[in-house]
Amino acid sequence: MKYESILIEPVLSEKANILREQGKYVFKVDPRATKPEIKEAVRKLFNVNPVSCTVLNMGGKPKRLRNRPGYTSSWKKAVVRLAKDEKIGIFEGV
Repeated sequence: MKYESILIEPVLSEKANILREQGKYVFKVDPRATKPEIKEAVRKLFNVNPVSCTVLNMGGKPKRLRNRPGYTSSWKKAVVRLAKDEKIGIFEGV
């Protein structure tokens, strides 16, 4: 699996911004990716040293569209903690 295809997009939410202040970055990742693959992808793409990686499978939420019930898509979320005093410049606006 290529590094670019493992990390799909960063998660930019209020909770993710609070975690970023603690040195944790949140990404939407490929559902087949493992923790070591995610850590290696972050290391290679952003030139930082991840310390740990936590992975969560986010289930779809129930929604309604034109009176028909349905669900949003399920996805996989990764929270990557970096070494102290390291930051990812894209998130910081550099």
